Amino acid sequence: MLRIAINYAGLTLALLLPHSLSPNGRPAIGLALSKLAFFLSIFAFGCLHAVPASAEAEEPPILFAADQLTHDRELGITTATGNVEIIREDRTLLADTVTYNEPRDFVTASGNITLLEPSGDVLHADYMELTGDLKNGAIENFRSILSDGTRIAAATGTRTGGNRTEMNKGVYSPCYLCPDDPTAPPIWQIKAVKVIHDQEEQTVEFRDAWLEFGGVPVLYTPYMSQPDPTVERKTGFLPPDFGVSSDLGVVLQAPFFWAISPYSDLTIAPTMLTEEGPLLEGEYRHRFTHGNFLSQGSITRDSRQQTRGHIFSEFLYDINDTWRAGFNANRATDRTYLRKYGFSDERTLTSRIFAEAFSGRNYFVSQGYAFDVMDSDIKQDTVPFVVPLLDYNFVGQPDDAGGRFSVDMNLAVLTRDEGNDTQRLSSRIGWEIPFLGPIGDLFTFSAALWADGYHVMDFDRPGTQDSYTGYTGRLFPQGRLQWRLPLVRPGETVTQVVEPIVEFVAAPDWGNPDKIPNEDSQAFNFDESNVFGFKRFPGLDRVEQGSRVNYGLNWRFLGMGDATANVFVGQVYQFKQDKDLFPDGSGLADNLSDLVGAIEISPKSYINLAYRTRVDVDDFAPRRNELSWRLGVDALNVSGEYVFFDQDDEEDVNKREQIRASLRAQLSRYWRTRIFGTRDLRDGTNRILGVGLTYEDECLEFGIEYSHRDFNDDDIDESDAVFFRIAFKTLGQVETGFKHRAGNFGG
Repeated sequence: MLRIAINYAGLTLALLLPHSLSPNGRPAIGLALSKLAFFLSIFAFGCLHAVPASAEAEEPPILFAADQLTHDRELGITTATGNVEIIREDRTLLADTVTYNEPRDFVTASGNITLLEPSGDVLHADYMELTGDLKNGAIENFRSILSDGTRIAAATGTRTGGNRTEMNKGVYSPCYLCPDDPTAPPIWQIKAVKVIHDQEEQTVEFRDAWLEFGGVPVLYTPYMSQPDPTVERKTGFLPPDFGVSSDLGVVLQAPFFWAISPYSDLTIAPTMLTEEGPLLEGEYRHRFTHGNFLSQGSITRDSRQQTRGHIFSEFLYDINDTWRAGFNANRATDRTYLRKYGFSDERTLTSRIFAEAFSGRNYFVSQGYAFDVMDSDIKQDTVPFVVPLLDYNFVGQPDDAGGRFSVDMNLAVLTRDEGNDTQRLSSRIGWEIPFLGPIGDLFTFSAALWADGYHVMDFDRPGTQDSYTGYTGRLFPQGRLQWRLPLVRPGETVTQVVEPIVEFVAAPDWGNPDKIPNEDSQAFNFDESNVFGFKRFPGLDRVEQGSRVNYGLNWRFLGMGDATANVFVGQVYQFKQDKDLFPDGSGLADNLSDLVGAIEISPKSYINLAYRTRVDVDDFAPRRNELSWRLGVDALNVSGEYVFFDQDDEEDVNKREQIRASLRAQLSRYWRTRIFGTRDLRDGTNRILGVGLTYEDECLEFGIEYSHRDFNDDDIDESDAVFFRIAFKTLGQVETGFKHRAGNFGG
């Protein structure tokens, strides 16, 4: 193997090792070196006479590697044969035979040609004529593999500037050929009179092109352009979205993407619907050095001649290492718009603006909230604006005794168009110290002082006909002593931990005067997560009056491999019954609370079961059951949940029983299916039911899905929809069915 580096415009030459052989089969090194020295001297002399060294900057060398190398010094032609490798800058040419014409700086290659591009593209051919820099030339029987594996073949082609390839009678496809019959056409391909790959513009263009399925032409276009594999985002039309649903009719959407800058883009998607007025969607994205902004919205004039729309926006910016700020703006023109057009099923849209600071053990946030409620039984004028809402939190270092102080401060102002207004200033000061007992048990003592001051206006006091305007407040001290004893039983294959927990909380029997409105503690749920501690309510407007004993038992199991299990059961005993604070159905209305428990079992990574319950201690009837499961591996799995709430309070707003399940199966290497549904067991209706089938290989994804939704609300009716999607890998996708309703298509 001979390696030689040639710098045509200067004297840079390099030789590594000649492999000439003497008649006896041994390397004739002396003879080879003498011939090589003579060749190099003649070549250097010719180079000096051809181009003065000072006339042009030094060009990069051409590196040769071949089994045999011959040089005609009169004609200036070097011929390399056998495993030829030529390197010029960041391009590499491999071939059986290569001829380099030094005076013309021209390369001719034949036989098993491969040209490796700096972009990662690989070009194959039977014959090439190229300039010495390997950037320009003509190609016969051309084949190219782009950086993403896509293949292009053509009868002939030309290279220009090292970044533009024009191919005649080209075929484009990312599909693999059939190994049993490589001559058979792929699943899909594009045949074009001319294919142009412009690496500088990062495009692949097709002129006079046919899209073929299984070798059968199905679609013609005189011109088509798409980004090449190096492009992450580029201005242009996106694949259209079209389909049909029973409530919206035929849907046709033509989105357009505008890459405004490397840091921002805009997508505009006009949509035509036969059963409703036209719809216009848009999405704008912008990324800053220390933040990002996203805004999505839509507007339409529906069949009732009403203007409807929505906007979802979010912004986050890191001001410095301590401060950051942002906002979320989520609004809709009416309560059914988002669900009818498939944008969201949320029943409350929350808008928020905030600025927050992180400094050591301190945290501060200033924020404001606005709520857009989608439920028909809530009047929007009675929903408050919360501005400002200030929170400060501090956790101290351990003191000399081993205890730790904490401080939580809150200021909230709630204003309504209709109803009471509330201003609240709250503070929570606490101190906690842990210590070990004589048998390895752990004690934790906590003390807290809560103080709240209120100013309310037009507050309708519960149980009276009077409204109150004025100041009120409370001072609420508490103490807590918790004991726990972790009992560990280690083993060679199994480790078990049994831990009884008992906690006594001392608190006064007052603390919730009827002049204090309940703004943030209405949604209360007693479960295993809030058995222990001072605070059982989610907000600050309600405190748990009276002393009590909280107790429970926790059991943990750790087995070999992935096997784990955890079981907890707990209960509360209250020394004083408080029907006003905890109504019937809450689980805490009596001195002895309901039993709450949770079980999570995972014997293997592909099996996970979780169960939560609350049981009435009088008749052991379940008041809440929640069961969730995931069984199986990626190829076949079943997941879902069963939920049962039995509330006995007068409003009965939380009574619910439903089951949701999903089956996903990989039927073969290319086929997968999904069956899903949600059934309301109280009224015996299927809230949603669907089935989908998807085919996917290296170049094509096709799916079809049917879904039925059974709910009615104002202008939302029971609906059926059929979606299908064809995604051409590297080209884009075509979908049917309104895109938001498709959800996570095909699983």
